[in-house]
Amino acid sequence: MPTIRHLTAQARYDTPLGTVLIARTEAGLAGLWFESQKWHPAPLDAPERPDDPLLREAATQIADYFAGRRTQFELPLDLHGSPFQRSVWQALRDIDCGATRSYADIARRIGSPQAVRAVGAAIGRNPVSVIVPCHRVLGSSGELTGYAGGLDRKRALLALEAPR
Repeated sequence: MPTIRHLTAQARYDTPLGTVLIARTEAGLAGLWFESQKWHPAPLDAPERPDDPLLREAATQIADYFAGRRTQFELPLDLHGSPFQRSVWQALRDIDCGATRSYADIARRIGSPQAVRAVGAAIGRNPVSVIVPCHRVLGSSGELTGYAGGLDRKRALLALEAPR
C-alpha cells in the first residue's frame, strides 16, 4: 500500500459490519478500512481524533448509509496511489448505488480494456472502502469475487443496496 503522508487525524467507529478505521489528511479522507481487512495499514502516524469534523462527518454519512438514508457520499477525498489506481478508483465512484459492474467494464471505462487483472489489483488496493464502492464490482458472469474486507461483507453491502 502506498504510504499516506501527512495524515492529520484518525479515528475508529463501529458499523454493522465491524469497526472501521478512518484517516484523513489536510486535503480530505485518505482511508477507511474494516478491521482485519486485507491491506489494512500498519499503525498510522496520526493522532486519534474522533472529534475531528471530517472524520465525524464521514462516520455520520457511513451510519446513514447503513441505515438506508444515504446512497451517495459527499466527502472530500485524498486518494494516494498510482495514476492508474486513481483512475480505477474514480471509475468506481461512478457506479450508482444498487448497480454493479464487472472488472472488464471498469477496464473499458478507463480506456485499458486489456488491463482487467491490473484493474482487479487496483480495486483490491482501494484505500477508502464503501465510499469508493469497490464492493459493486463482480466477476464477468456476475459471480462474487474477492473483496479486501471479506466476501461476507461484500454480500452484506450488495444486499443493503439491492432494490426493494
